[in-house]
Amino acid sequence: MPDEKIYLSDPQGSENVSEHNDNRRLYRLASRVLDIPPMERVYKLQRAVSDLKSPLMSPLYHMTDMELTANGRKIRARLYLPRQEEGARLILFFHGGGWVTESVDSYHHVCQALAAQLGSKVISVEYSLAPENRFPAGAEDCFAAAVGIFERVYQMGHLPEDIVLVGDSAGGNLAAVVSLMGRDRGVFQVKRQILLYPATYNDHSPETSPFESIRKNGQDYILTSKRLCEYWELYLSPDDWYDPYAAPLLEKDLTGQPDTLIITAEHDPLRDEGEAYGKALAEAGNRVVINRLEGAIHGFISHVGSPEFESACQLMRDFLNAGEGAEDPYDNIRANSRSRIENREEDADEPAGK
Repeated sequence: MPDEKIYLSDPQGSENVSEHNDNRRLYRLASRVLDIPPMERVYKLQRAVSDLKSPLMSPLYHMTDMELTANGRKIRARLYLPRQEEGARLILFFHGGGWVTESVDSYHHVCQALAAQLGSKVISVEYSLAPENRFPAGAEDCFAAAVGIFERVYQMGHLPEDIVLVGDSAGGNLAAVVSLMGRDRGVFQVKRQILLYPATYNDHSPETSPFESIRKNGQDYILTSKRLCEYWELYLSPDDWYDPYAAPLLEKDLTGQPDTLIITAEHDPLRDEGEAYGKALAEAGNRVVINRLEGAIHGFISHVGSPEFESACQLMRDFLNAGEGAEDPYDNIRANSRSRIENREEDADEPAGK
């Protein structure tokens, strides 16, 4: 893990109000300079393209649509059953998409593959998307879904400690936030969470971000810093930029959080803030494993069957199967805290056409 200093913004005080307004202006400038067209003009088209990934038909014994009701909210979800269950685990999955795009349907192939790879039930949650439903709507939907699962966990043949929160990108952000909400509201205690290249901070402008990966990886690897700026603007109203339920790295009290596996990608603008969140969790006394997939880019969990996907699944299996006897059951995983995608280099060395 790189030993990088973590800088946290302080939401209090008039000086930060001015800084906040300056950051918003820089976000807009970055959005104009780094890429086109702006997300506010194309997010509906992007949603339509994502819907093309939705399954036309799926065997009913592998998936079941369901509705979770809690806190006055009705949340659509989909349950995936593995052909062979390994261990008593119930995974609550929150999809990525910048809080603006993607859905249970567009992530169907991902969750189906995760159920098979992890040998676990997977419940994929449909939450409200911005900008039609700005923060905290999506986060509250995810929290309500978690409450609904905890309330019926015994009916599903599980114990509360079997529930694992998993999310990628914006979904990783939401998984972290749901864990914080569960602690703060005294409703449930999550035992384990897996955060895949999560968004955890409130500044993605190359000019002001404290994280070098925003500048180094912010233009050439599909997800750009410009897009991150735009997603953030669509997701949040100005008054919410410093809310820890939007940017969990701003939370000052990270005690009492789940055992956490964070997997980041080498060529991802979100890499450094995801790793910084893991370090902050560890400093607060939580058990954390941080693993960077070298050679990987943002969104690798959607590349089902790729070397990156397979490596991530192996890390997740190791994390979930770690024994409970030792004081820290994750030492063996942590000893190999980085995974290189070897197949990519091997394939590059093979003669063309082989």
